Amino acid sequence: MSSIAPRPYAPTPSQRVAFLGLGVMGYPMAGHLALAGHTVTVYNRSPAKAAQWLAEFGAAGPGGHRSAPTPREAAQGADIVFCCVGNDDDLRAVVLGTVNGPGQREANGALAGLAPGSLFVDHTTASAEVARELHVLAQAQGVGFVDAPVSGGQAGAQNGKLTVMCGGDEADVARAEPVALAFAQAYARMGSSGAGQLAKMVNQICIAGLVQGLSEAVAFGQVAGLDMDQVLAVIGKGAAQSWQMDNRGKTMARDEFNFGFAVDWMRKDLGLVLDEAKRNGARLPVTALVDQFYADVQRLGGGRWDTSSLIKRLR
Repeated sequence: MSSIAPRPYAPTPSQRVAFLGLGVMGYPMAGHLALAGHTVTVYNRSPAKAAQWLAEFGAAGPGGHRSAPTPREAAQGADIVFCCVGNDDDLRAVVLGTVNGPGQREANGALAGLAPGSLFVDHTTASAEVARELHVLAQAQGVGFVDAPVSGGQAGAQNGKLTVMCGGDEADVARAEPVALAFAQAYARMGSSGAGQLAKMVNQICIAGLVQGLSEAVAFGQVAGLDMDQVLAVIGKGAAQSWQMDNRGKTMARDEFNFGFAVDWMRKDLGLVLDEAKRNGARLPVTALVDQFYADVQRLGGGRWDTSSLIKRLR
């Protein structure tokens, strides 16, 4: 059984692409690229995951897909390199071949394998600071760099319906768009380098507040003795409607959290948000409070539960 839901792909010239990082997001994203007709080279820190991807998608599209043992070898010959890893240090490691900071490169980083005129598109949710840093280093080598974090979660990646928020030079963002639309339903430039990451932070601020409000509403309704499936069906047709209510309200009421976007990942993202707020002076009292509520969920053993598990601390 396929790990993704194939969809109609817009016709676009086949390109040689690489995908670095085959986690819950990168694995299906790379699969959509193969099914859309691009020749894909994959790299993953765990070679077994790359072998699994090849077993599933190796015959898809034009074929010729392969895995590479290092980011540099994956990037060699690629028109566009896509990446989706865990955090700033992971991103520096695959781009520069080091986690020791800017300017220290080793032979195995992707940037060492990219030819002038190629493009690196990063879908990691990371800091705006690292995006700007890598943009400068890539430009010095004649390589384009786009920070392009995504929203839509694992389901969006599997269904090819992610929203992509981009920061970078206009020409680079436009060049990546027709290829990225293999796994995205919306793709837009937010501004210069780092703007994609800042837009993703806005997204996570919104989600944090919405999930806490929904948690309180569901918990209140249950204490009041209401049939929450019925209540959610009614209010979901009015002003309270949201993606979180439509997709998480009923599972919250049933105490189901073993799926979706993990609390650990959300805390990482909110840490980026709060760090950026310290730099730019934005006031985020509710976001800071919800971040601590997520810390409570982690202490309950829920680090891998879906973010909707905020309701657990109200019970």
